[in-house]
Amino acid sequence: MEHTYREQVLAFAGVWQAVKLVQDIARTGTLDNDDFEACIKTLFVTDPDTTEEVYGSVQAMSLGLNTLLDQFGDATNNRDMELTKYVMSLMHLERKLEREPQVMQKIGNGIELAKSQAEHFGSVTHETVIASLAETYANTISTLASKIIDQGGQGYLSNPANAAKVRTLLLAGIRSTLLWYQCGGRRLGLLFSRNKLLKQAKQLQNETI
Repeated sequence: MEHTYREQVLAFAGVWQAVKLVQDIARTGTLDNDDFEACIKTLFVTDPDTTEEVYGSVQAMSLGLNTLLDQFGDATNNRDMELTKYVMSLMHLERKLEREPQVMQKIGNGIELAKSQAEHFGSVTHETVIASLAETYANTISTLASKIIDQGGQGYLSNPANAAKVRTLLLAGIRSTLLWYQCGGRRLGLLFSRNKLLKQAKQLQNETI
């Protein structure tokens, strides 16, 4: 399937939305439930016809688009190097996963199990679903690299429910990173196509207003 640059930037926004929510939990122990649900839903769309189908709508990724624009915009005081570190870690992990088909298969099996649980409970954010996805992350991706994030300043990640949400969001972040690559995204391209990226992200952001 041939992907457009619009789809590539939407997938990139999905990455930033996931890591921003991870940061929110680590720093405050809270997050926006709608933004969280939008990220989790991306895990269960496994055979989409379009990239937008993965995210449900552009509106669902408004947090990610805003975060992306802050990170790449001219106002350097809006940039957050911690978030950049998270995104770079996800990119590195995704490349590792590409060379680990057995691990990818385990992730796929775990997502299918969680999907059936979500259908049973009628909610993608039910605690059983989140716990299941978090376990999948812990048993697969966590074995490939050191921890992506530090413990929150107030110990928010010592709360099992918060830790499970973080692992699930990182799994969603990996999913969006994979989709970004499939749509033609490359790290080197971010250095040379910043203006093009910003223009497309702003156009997408305008669709959310």
